[in-house]
Amino acid sequence: MSAPLWTAADVAAATSGNASADFAASGVTFDSREVGPGDLFIALHGEFSDGHRFLDAAFAQGAAGAIVSQPTAHPHVLVADTTLALDALARAARARTSAKIIGVTGSVGKTGTKEALFEALDRGAPGGAHRSVKSYNNHTGVPLSLSRMPAATRFGVFEMGMNHAGELAQLTQLVRPHVAIVTTIAPAHTEFFASEEAIADAKGEIFAGLEPGGVAIVPYDSPHRDRLIAAATPYAARIVTFGLNKAADVHAIETMRTARGATFVTARVGTRELSFTMAQPGMHWVSNGLAVLAAVDAVGGDLAAAGLALAEMGGLAGRGARFAVAAAGGSALVIDESYNANPASMRATLAVLAAEKGVRRIVVLGEMRELGDDSDSYHAALAEPILAAGVEAGILVGERIAPLANALEGKGDFVHVADAAAARASLSTMLAAGDAVLIKGSNGVGLAAVVASLRSGTQ
Repeated sequence: MSAPLWTAADVAAATSGNASADFAASGVTFDSREVGPGDLFIALHGEFSDGHRFLDAAFAQGAAGAIVSQPTAHPHVLVADTTLALDALARAARARTSAKIIGVTGSVGKTGTKEALFEALDRGAPGGAHRSVKSYNNHTGVPLSLSRMPAATRFGVFEMGMNHAGELAQLTQLVRPHVAIVTTIAPAHTEFFASEEAIADAKGEIFAGLEPGGVAIVPYDSPHRDRLIAAATPYAARIVTFGLNKAADVHAIETMRTARGATFVTARVGTRELSFTMAQPGMHWVSNGLAVLAAVDAVGGDLAAAGLALAEMGGLAGRGARFAVAAAGGSALVIDESYNANPASMRATLAVLAAEKGVRRIVVLGEMRELGDDSDSYHAALAEPILAAGVEAGILVGERIAPLANALEGKGDFVHVADAAAARASLSTMLAAGDAVLIKGSNGVGLAAVVASLRSGTQ
């Protein structure tokens, strides 16, 4: 039997709390809906709810114990503040492991890169890799992901996000990575930043948490490359660049698109050459794959196993997953990019759509949020890559996307609707056999519901 993730004594020691009884936990969560048998439930005080209200439900679902700030009859560790206790548990998890830790951030591609890196490391060390799940990359998600890391982990991969300056500076001190990656810098959360340079500075905060001897991995092709290198220089023992440019330390020597949409890549990693297939389509995924190889190399992982993992990696829900749906006369291809969107990721996925050989190329695009005063111009500018991709029809969703609807007027069969429900209804009348459909927008638009309805056949 494997050792428990946390015992009551471990939790009490880590959080300076008082245990009411012995228990052993195999998992950790602060969402009562996710509690499974053997989990440690952390009763956080949220902005709109208090986790203590769900203690009975958590234990009914099999919780082994809880961290609480109010007395309860259930097995628990009592602390003064459960949010601070979560951070303390995360620090204890980080302190007790000898794993090589990798932190990942960036305006675009951080979740996909994190998942690809996990697959690459786990392929070389089966069962030895751990990563943050979903997009748990904020002030609660990062410590939760750390607290879930078994002590015997060999490689830990943690995504870190931000939408304000200073947030990554705090998260990286929790993660304390041996390797820190910035995937790319692009307009995202510009409502909260004066410029892309300010975004680069905020992303560069990740390097301040590097462990002694740590490695910074920086996108060579970014116009902010030198700014990121300057941010990394005080903290990194070594700086490695990656990209499509052959001057990068890790770069693509040549690429070739395969018949199935993947990309065959010959890459240089330092002094070595490696050929592999990047299963996910698009040059942005080639760039992500190069970042993965740079990180695997930096932590002493198995590059050959990493190449095999990249070749077998399936699409992620909301981030490139593909599936066929019934349509009049046959079936249509759906490309699910519904999780989030900013100008750079929109252009990258439109380029992927352009390579599809559908009878028609269709888009369902939701508005991009947190773009501040430049929102109208960012939306209108998408008309060019949409038309360049050969898109003939589309559904544009949300109030902020109106400038794009205006720019596309008279240039195809494009309709502008208010919300995801209206998008579902419009798509049901538009979709036909042989179509290739890209669905993408900011998460708050709710286009995941459109994808879900297509998958379930309830469109």
